[in-house]
Amino acid sequence: MRRFDLSLYLVLDPDLCAVHSMAQTARLAVAGGVTMVQLRDKAATTAALVETGRELKAALAGTGVPLIVNDDMEAAVAIDADGFHGGQDDVPAEVARQRLGPGRILGLSVETEAAVEAIDVGVVDYVGVGPVFATPTKPDHKQPIGLDGLARLVRLCPLPSVAIGGLKQAHAAPVLASGAGGMAVVSAICGQPDPQAAARSLSRSIEAWRLSH
Repeated sequence: MRRFDLSLYLVLDPDLCAVHSMAQTARLAVAGGVTMVQLRDKAATTAALVETGRELKAALAGTGVPLIVNDDMEAAVAIDADGFHGGQDDVPAEVARQRLGPGRILGLSVETEAAVEAIDVGVVDYVGVGPVFATPTKPDHKQPIGLDGLARLVRLCPLPSVAIGGLKQAHAAPVLASGAGGMAVVSAICGQPDPQAAARSLSRSIEAWRLSH
């Protein structure tokens, strides 16, 4: 059974994690309430990703928080990561599932209604919906869809969803109101002076919204 909680999904950025390493950022963020961690480094070689991923696995050991690897399937397999997250132009979901096996988590980015309609619910476990807003942490992202676009795609989506793209603490309420299962953040935690405190504030905002609804 592939169990996961999309509530507060940290996407690690190597440039923003210059002061606190990615492993240290992940460890602190999980202590503050992060529920999933993704290793994303588009510029790294597979070997470098594997090295970082093994450090992250050690940092997350015993927490129960899954480690997901973005884009690089070879690295995900070598790290023995808990899952893989791909985009529309990456490894096809069916191929990714074959490589991962049945027990690991498979996420897929979607930006359009057509992409949502094409999802194979027997293969993919969750979707990342966005970018909601423009973000400098991923300069090659697709056109932002805004909160209205997020709500529209989430309504259509047959799987659990997490919103991503330029999200900060103030967006917790509208993101959850859209029906998304959680929010993925980068700079709201990575590069912050105290990643644990930043994660705790985000986690409390998410919990407060849920308690009031």
